[in-house]
Amino acid sequence: MDRQHVVARTQAFVRGQLAGEPSGHDWWHVHRVWRTAIDIGREEGVDLYVVELAALLHDIADAKFHDGDEEIGPHTAAAWLRSLDVAEQTVEHVAAIVRDMSFKGAGVQTPMPTREGMVVQDADRLDALGAIGIARAFAYGGFRGRVLHDPNSSPVLHATVEDYFSHQGSTLNHFSEKLLLLKDRMNTESARQIASERHQFMERFLTQFIAEWDGRA
Repeated sequence: MDRQHVVARTQAFVRGQLAGEPSGHDWWHVHRVWRTAIDIGREEGVDLYVVELAALLHDIADAKFHDGDEEIGPHTAAAWLRSLDVAEQTVEHVAAIVRDMSFKGAGVQTPMPTREGMVVQDADRLDALGAIGIARAFAYGGFRGRVLHDPNSSPVLHATVEDYFSHQGSTLNHFSEKLLLLKDRMNTESARQIASERHQFMERFLTQFIAEWDGRA
């Protein structure tokens, strides 16, 4: 099967699996990451075939929805690609990107060893910033039953993966615990430029949120 058909089949597969997902990790999140990854990948001059497949499959079985199992995502991605007779080198590269994609806590390093991985990771993190990032944060908070804001609860900068996944803080604290950290963790210059503007938008939103919370606006 040629590359174009592999990408098209993968797009249809992921859309079928994630359509209607309610936490902000749905098909349209994947679609945005896919399109953004292509744009950044072109700027960075990387292997777009690997980038497209990894972007499409990056959330096919997210660990946080599978009891913290960090192998189910790469395993599912690899099994799908092997079913399409994709070259094993490409399968392994995509699976490795899927395995290392996610943010795992403020104190946990998540380096990407390949440029393709850096591109996809940046595209995913960009979708956690700006207006869409704000909407997704509150969608996920609602999905998890989190309160919007608790003025008596401070953000926690998690030192381990276990702490990050087990902590149940407010959605507003999630901005300090993750989202506001992403701007400085982008891998590529292309992503840094986009992230800076979206970061500033989030800061303005948070200022307005606190003002309204306290009844001053």
